[in-house]
Amino acid sequence: MHTPSNQLLLDSVLQLIEGARPLVEAVGKRDRDLASQIRRALNSVALNAAEAIGNCAGNSRVRFQSALGSLYEARAGLQVAVVWGYVSAAECSEVLASNDHLGARLYGLARR
Repeated sequence: MHTPSNQLLLDSVLQLIEGARPLVEAVGKRDRDLASQIRRALNSVALNAAEAIGNCAGNSRVRFQSALGSLYEARAGLQVAVVWGYVSAAECSEVLASNDHLGARLYGLARR
């Protein structure tokens, strides 16, 4: 069911993607494959979270778990990009902090 709290969750995911976009674009100039994987993972977070909102309890938990897994994948992709020197840790710090906050919310939703 689409509620204001569900909309806030989706808005948070979209804000994360918006913040990550310049980073993904910068990574793409050096490593298209890694940028594509980060992009797909971020897309998966949004789409799985939206799907979870429209599902019943058991299926909803599975979709939230999938969204959380994709969020972890996106985080790891950005961390790999930092290690390779495609972007700096400072550039990623705000996005990674948003990632952690969103991860906590998804974790809670996946455990209901």
